[in-house]
Amino acid sequence: MSWLDLEGKAAIVTGGASGIGKACCEGLAEVGVHILIADVNKESGTEVAKDLANRFGVKCIFQTVDVSDQKSVDVMIRVALDAFKHIDILVNNAGILIPRLLVDPAGKEELSEDVWDKVVAINQKGIFLCAQAAGRVMVKQGNGVIVNMASESGLEGSEGQSVYAGTKGAIYALTRSWAKELGKHGVRVVGVAPGILEVTALRSPEYERALAYARGITVEQLRAGYAKISIPLGRSGKLNEVADLVCFLASNRGSYIHGTTINISGGKSRA
Repeated sequence: MSWLDLEGKAAIVTGGASGIGKACCEGLAEVGVHILIADVNKESGTEVAKDLANRFGVKCIFQTVDVSDQKSVDVMIRVALDAFKHIDILVNNAGILIPRLLVDPAGKEELSEDVWDKVVAINQKGIFLCAQAAGRVMVKQGNGVIVNMASESGLEGSEGQSVYAGTKGAIYALTRSWAKELGKHGVRVVGVAPGILEVTALRSPEYERALAYARGITVEQLRAGYAKISIPLGRSGKLNEVADLVCFLASNRGSYIHGTTINISGGKSRA
């Protein structure tokens, strides 16, 4: 039995095929948690599920899920219950970044209604749909943990990424509100807010090009800027460090942590 005592628990991790989500799947599998990886990337997700099952001896399955679609989320819950009979942990992680300016005088990268709707649908509506669907199961069980993936940009804002920051800011309020509602049923709700992390697939060349344009700098200046931000620990965060925090919060070792969002940013400051 490990210190976290999570062996035999069952988790759903949305956006689990890559980045933070993949790291969370690996961290949970390592301590004996059975996992449903929910993602739109079938090829990558299936590969991750097979790898974790082989390495850690847990049951790990993949399900193609569009978190912004109610029917798709409902299927995800049914598949998880069929496979595990219970849902103990939801890592509400799926999200997207599309850099845009509110007003672009050049008319190249201005925030459109379509981009707004897409980001809000996945980052905010998706968090709601998955939390509600898993929450119904957890309330019936009388226990469970929902971990919502926020971002420090949800408090600070982010130039060229206002809609992303807005959706992440909403997660702080949703986490607090749902904690007040679900705590009486034995279900904990917590948030995790990463700062600057090591490079992932989300930080693609296209993403960096669009963000650099939105900030009026070159891609090279954007990359150099990461190093100039004051991080007292002197480095970017590692994906597994976020995963370690998620595992702790999902365990009974974090049993009195509820209704709050924990910053994990190496002490990062804009000062």
